[in-house]
Amino acid sequence: MLKVTLLDYTPEPEKLVAAAARLCYSSQGADELMDSFTPEKVQSFVQKLVSLGHESPMEHVSFTFAVSGISRACSHQLVRHRVGVSFSQKSQRYVKEKQFEYVTPPKVAANPELKAKFDKAMAGAQAVYEELLTAGVPAEDARFVLPNAASTSLVVTMNVRSLWHFFQLRCCNRAQWEIRTLANAMLAEVREVAPLLFAKAGATCDSLGVCFEGAMSCGKCKNVLSR
Repeated sequence: MLKVTLLDYTPEPEKLVAAAARLCYSSQGADELMDSFTPEKVQSFVQKLVSLGHESPMEHVSFTFAVSGISRACSHQLVRHRVGVSFSQKSQRYVKEKQFEYVTPPKVAANPELKAKFDKAMAGAQAVYEELLTAGVPAEDARFVLPNAASTSLVVTMNVRSLWHFFQLRCCNRAQWEIRTLANAMLAEVREVAPLLFAKAGATCDSLGVCFEGAMSCGKCKNVLSR
C-alpha cells in the first residue's frame, strides 16, 4: 500500500525563501533579513513571489520523503525527475525478496477473474525467483524475473522549484494513476508545513490556469494549449 512520510525539510522554509529573494534587493545580509521578517511580511513576500513566478529563491529549500508501497513501474517514472532531485532506492540486487509484495492496478482489482489471473502470475514469478535463488543464481540475476508490479521503497529529496514542476506534471488527470496518487500524497504532506509555498501548487490547470495537453485534455480547464 502506498505510503508517503515527510522525513525532514529545511527549517522555516517560507521565511528562508522570502529572505533569499529579498537579499537580491537589500543592503542587509541574509541572516539579518531572517531575523527581521515577521510572519506577515513572509506571507506577503511569498505570495508575491508565487504570483510573479519568481522560482529561483525556492531552490534553497528542500523536502525529504520516505516513499513505500509503489510499484517499480511507478518508480521508473519518478526517477525521470532529475533536476534538483535526489533518490535512494531499495536494491533488488542486494535485497532478496523472500516474498515480494506487489501493486495491483485498480482496474484489475475490480474484476475478480482478472484479479485471480494477475495474482497467479505474481505467484508464478515468485516461485521461479525462489527456484533461481535456490539453484545458486545470484539475486542480481534472479531479479530479472520480478515484474514491474513488484513494490519498492525510496527516499526522495526535492527542492521547492522541482516539487512545483513535479506536481504540475504528475497531479494532472492525464498522469498515470499511481504516480498521480503519489504526487497528491506528497503535495498534501508539504502543504501541512509550508502552506504558502504550495497553496497554488498542483496540475497546471490549478497552478497556472492553463492545460498543455491539447486534444488529450480532460476538459477540466477551458484554457487548453498544446506543448
